[in-house]
Amino acid sequence: MSDIINDSLIDMDARLADMPIMAQRPDMIDAKIFNLWRRYRLLPDAQQRFCLKGLKSMRFILADHFWAVVDSANYDAPVLAWVDFDMTNRSALHEPVGCKINYYHFAASAVRARALGMMATMMEGQLKAD
Repeated sequence: MSDIINDSLIDMDARLADMPIMAQRPDMIDAKIFNLWRRYRLLPDAQQRFCLKGLKSMRFILADHFWAVVDSANYDAPVLAWVDFDMTNRSALHEPVGCKINYYHFAASAVRARALGMMATMMEGQLKAD
């Protein structure tokens, strides 16, 4: 099963590189969310893909070097992705992490904040359960 997940993450990495980007902007990820993700990914049963409730076919994919929101009804077409996490300029845990955000869909900005909030809630729940 883990080979299937790893293969799909590699495929998604290639898709993100191959898909045309409508817009790319510098972004900052709040320190609380980034630190939560760093702790969450150490869990042995950490999900790398999960549903975004209330956003129909949208799924969130977490990988070490990207986070992506994809449309599962459209063959996992990327909607938006956080890439190029820059931890070199981060000197303390309370500081946000710089990155780039790629918009692949015209309505991606409408999903951005909600998707990050749902991701944080899901990770907090999993960490509290362990």
